[in-house]
Amino acid sequence: MATQLIPTAPAEPLRLPQNVEAEAALLGAMMIDNRLADDIVDMLKPEHFHEPVHARIFGAIAKLRGDDLLANPLTLKPMFEADAGMAALGGPAYLAQLTGSGAGLIGARQFAKQIYDLAQLRTLVEVGRELVDRAMDTSEKIDPSAQIEAAEERLFAVAAGGTTTKSIKTFAQATAAAVDMAAKALNAGGGLSGSTTGFESINQRIGGLHHSDLIILAGRPGMGKTSLATNIAFNTARRWNDDMALGLSPKESVGAKVAFFSLEMSADQLATRILAEQSRISSEALRMGRISKQEFRQLADAATDLQNLPLYIDDTAGISISALHTRVRRLKRTLGDDLKFIVVDYLQLLSGSGSRASDNRVQEISEISRGLKTLAKDLNVSVMALSQLSRQVESREDKRPQLSDLRESGSIEQDADMVWFVYREDYYVAAKEPKRPVEGDDPKVFEDHQKWHMDMERVFGLAELIIAKQRHGATGKVTLKFEPEITRFSDYAGPQYQGPLE
Repeated sequence: MATQLIPTAPAEPLRLPQNVEAEAALLGAMMIDNRLADDIVDMLKPEHFHEPVHARIFGAIAKLRGDDLLANPLTLKPMFEADAGMAALGGPAYLAQLTGSGAGLIGARQFAKQIYDLAQLRTLVEVGRELVDRAMDTSEKIDPSAQIEAAEERLFAVAAGGTTTKSIKTFAQATAAAVDMAAKALNAGGGLSGSTTGFESINQRIGGLHHSDLIILAGRPGMGKTSLATNIAFNTARRWNDDMALGLSPKESVGAKVAFFSLEMSADQLATRILAEQSRISSEALRMGRISKQEFRQLADAATDLQNLPLYIDDTAGISISALHTRVRRLKRTLGDDLKFIVVDYLQLLSGSGSRASDNRVQEISEISRGLKTLAKDLNVSVMALSQLSRQVESREDKRPQLSDLRESGSIEQDADMVWFVYREDYYVAAKEPKRPVEGDDPKVFEDHQKWHMDMERVFGLAELIIAKQRHGATGKVTLKFEPEITRFSDYAGPQYQGPLE
């Protein structure tokens, strides 16, 4: 008896996972609020949108915002005058239609996540179809092992958002990068494989600011940690300008463009500090207006010299670690790979994600420190985050900070590639000044004050940079000169000890 084939019903067309309404609501919200757009463009790409017109609208918004231009129906209209897909939806008037309800403003980030998740599912469907087609095709040599390996590679790519090929390097690639770093150090005169700090004594100890490193700069109030961070940021940015003026290529420069996130001081206060340092005018006199005409000319000359300095200041207070990521990525899109150094002043003023905000502070600080390390690694920049120290320093006879003094979380020490402490003994010696002697006082009063005066002369204007942790080399101490009137650190030329920590 002949075998009868069982007829199969025609397969219904497969409906891919999608939510075109969510796409429309999100695009409308992005055009209404461009600050929202700046966050979303780092979360999504045009290919995450199912509707092709929506993908093109998203790409156009991202382009305008990348050029720091306003993105709304009016500015986008010329870009879609000849778009056939847009014409089918009613022409450029569709852009205004998207902003009509504003429904996406409240749940924009949830819409963005859903659009991303649905795009991942569509990719998974595509991978599945491809696997089935290859498995069913017996016209070529069957190699199940090769098909399984190809399937694993595609699935890993989906799981990692398509970033696996970027993060995994061959040993040859890693070796080439190491040789380039050594060549850069050699060309810079030796000892400097990263961006310069502007301090020879620090560069010799750490080899410069290494990309992808998280550096924690900590100290008690009054030690000058903000001043030191400002000095390093200025030195690095100025070296970039100097190298460009000499005709060096960006790859050869040991300087860098710098972003300074000042969560405590305003941009003009920070600029005042830098101007005081460079014009050598007391920052207090500058702030109070007690300067001479000659000093004002010095100030004007310094301002002229610094107006093209590639140092970018963001003084937005109370931002979250995710917002910091967004702002740095946005600046990186504008400045490119020349942005190599990020300063955050200071770590404890950052907030964690909304989901962690109700948790205890230690967990929040842990999230922030991990986020800073992730930022350094993902964007290949050096990140210097300033940090407070706990009060237990003040209860010890020796006030030099230790790693255990890092405030609120041991994860700061764990996540950091380097931990630096700023310590100024003169700050503490000055606070111990005994009674000033007057005529007729006991000789012991004169003797005590004279002894204190000698101690002050020994330590005045000196600071220690204690390198308590360093993944690239040994720990140790570096002596620096500090001029409190102009809040300026510099290399110390006198006798000093720069050996390892005991």
